Parts: sequence; C-alpha cells; structure tokens
Amino acid sequence: MPDKSPLKEQPLWLDAAAIALLLTATLKIMANATISPALPSLEASFPDDPAAAYLTRFLVSAPSLTVVLVAPLAGLAADRFGRGPLLVAGVLLFALSGSAGVYLPDLISILWSRLLLGIAVAMTMTAQVALVGDLFSGSRRSAFMGWQTAVINIFGFLFIGFAGYLAGLSPRLPFLVYLLPALLLPLLVMVARKEDRRARDGQAQPEDSGVALGLVRWVRPAAFVGLLTMVTVMLFFLMPSQLPYYLHENGFDSASATAVGLGALTLTGGVVAFTFKKVCDSFGLGATFGLGFLLMGCGFAALATEAAWSFVIGGAALVGAGYALVQPSFLLLALQVAPPQRRGSVSGIVTTAMFLGQVVSPLLLTPFIQAFGFAAVYFGTALCLTVFAGTAFVTWVVSPLRHRIAG
Repeated sequence: MPDKSPLKEQPLWLDAAAIALLLTATLKIMANATISPALPSLEASFPDDPAAAYLTRFLVSAPSLTVVLVAPLAGLAADRFGRGPLLVAGVLLFALSGSAGVYLPDLISILWSRLLLGIAVAMTMTAQVALVGDLFSGSRRSAFMGWQTAVINIFGFLFIGFAGYLAGLSPRLPFLVYLLPALLLPLLVMVARKEDRRARDGQAQPEDSGVALGLVRWVRPAAFVGLLTMVTVMLFFLMPSQLPYYLHENGFDSASATAVGLGALTLTGGVVAFTFKKVCDSFGLGATFGLGFLLMGCGFAALATEAAWSFVIGGAALVGAGYALVQPSFLLLALQVAPPQRRGSVSGIVTTAMFLGQVVSPLLLTPFIQAFGFAAVYFGTALCLTVFAGTAFVTWVVSPLRHRIAG
C-alpha cells in the first residue's frame, strides 16, 4: 500500500502534528500513575475521614472505570463531530479535572474529579488513535505506533519520578502534573485544523476505496480485536498489580524489588518499541504479534521457574519486550479493520478493551493466585500466551493477505 500521508516528507520527530499526537498518547499512563507516590501522605492528610484508606486507593483506578463506560460513546462522537475538536476538548478537560485535586476540600470531591478525568481520557485516547489513522498510513503508521509505545514508557518514568519528588513536598502537589498537557493545546488546535482541511479537500477517503465495509463486516472484526486486547492486557497487568505481592511472598523487599522489576519491564519495552516498524515491515503484522506473544510467554515462564533476581529481572524484561510489540500491533490491526469513517468508533472499542483489561485483571486472577499460587498462575499465563503466539504465526503463514496487511 503506498504511503499517502501528507507528512511523509518529514521525520516523525520533526513534525509538529506527530509530536503533539505522540505526547497526547502519554496521557493514558499519566491519568492513573501520577498520584500513586502521594497516596499514603494524602490519606494521612484526611485523619477525620473514616473512609480515607479506601477512597485514596480508589483514586488511582477511578479514571479507568469511566473510560470503560464512556470510550464507546466518545468514539461515536469522534466520527460524528470530528476527531480534532474532541481531542482538544478532551485535553482541556484532562488538565482541569486532573489538577482539581490541588484545591478540592475533601476526598469525595477529589474522587468525582478523578471520574471526570476518566471521561477526558476516553475523549483523548479515541480521538488520538483515530487521528493517527487519518494522518498516517503504511510503514509510517507502523513507525508512529512504535514510537508511541516507546514515548509512553519513557514519560511514564518521568511522570512518576517527578510526581514522587512533588509528593515529598506536599501530597497535593502531584496533581499539578496534570496541567502539563495544556501546553499541547496550540499544537492540537493545529492538528484539528489539518483534519478540517483534509475533510474539505476530500483527502479523508478510504485507503482501500474498492472495499466497502458494511456495518456487520467491521463490527465483528473490531469486536474480536477488542476481546483479544482485553485478554492480553488482563494477563499483562499481572505485572504491575501482582508482582509486589509475588516478591513479598518470596522474601524480597517488595518496594525496591518491584521498582527494579517494573523498571526492567518499562525500559526494555521502551527500547524494543523503537524496533517495531522494522519488525512489522520486515515480517508482517501476524509475525509481529506472534513474536510479541512468545516473548511475553517466555517472561512469565521465567517468573514461574524460580523467585530469584535473574528470573525476576529477566522475566520482567521479556514481558516488557513482548508487550512493546503486541500493544502497537493491536492499534494497527484496529485501524486496519476500521473503515476511515468509523475509526473513532473502533478506537473507542479498543480503548474500552484496554482499560477493561486493567480493571478485571485483579478481580479475575487474584482468586486463582490464592487457590493455586503465583507460580501456577504465571505458568498458566505463559501457556496461554504461547497458544496466542502459535495461532498468530499459523495465521501469518497461511493467510494469503499477509503481505497486504504488512503494509
């Protein structure tokens, strides 16, 4: 497929629209993780609230709840009213609702602001993914997705580190980090205008104009992509949600060991994400899925083998490397099955699936850990991911469309 993107003459790191969309993608990790270092101090600052222990813990996951509920509607709005205006509105709401914790008087009002923050995340994520599909195609789109995963990992480190420093000064100060995306608004307005010009000039036409996808023909594959995304995220989330307990059970200092393990996961993922375009262009999307699932499976198998530093760090690194290939592949596949006029709706489905996977992971997998232990669950996860890898490789080999899907 030829690259029809009007931005193809410029490298991604020199293009203002690409930079704006890359930085907007980091809002997903900023939403939940930024206030984590401040939670103990924030709880202590409300000694008269008997529900403080519960409410402060729910502040982290509260945005995910509203993302799951609102993202499909946000996707429909993106298709109906335009991706650019929704993106600008979402970032503005993100900055206002996220920073509200600085001055709100009690935990209940802060909780409501966090739920509102989830609406903002749903708006920005669905619009951002749809705009990537509108402005990029072919290998350029693959390059963007790889860069996006790397940037999310890198900025996740920066956000949490900066928020940890601010939390040491005051439990309210980390909420100020949510004001940073407001700096992107001028660039995002430019992106919205670019989208509007493309629409007026008739550039936003289907990439495969000879293939007219009806409602049923795109809904079913989009739902399948969403289901696979949810299951994969649910399994991946065993790392941030369960690794501290696994390490504590096996005699590690859970705080420092978790930081090392998740650090290995994030840093490895950030590095491998830069290779995503080369892997995808060379071998195709199916093989990229297969390799990613296989690496993740090997990582969980290492964790199941022995609770030793070499297996913890090596396993976490392998999981991070595999997920760095799988996550952008889901977004590419979603854009592949979506007709251009329905990219917002499909983006909403995938966004919902990602956050739903985070929500259900501890709910569904903790009972299995309690019943069978960490090693058994990690080993079962490795088997499941290996099956996914085998299916992806077989599909890649037998599908006559693999070369076209690769780009």
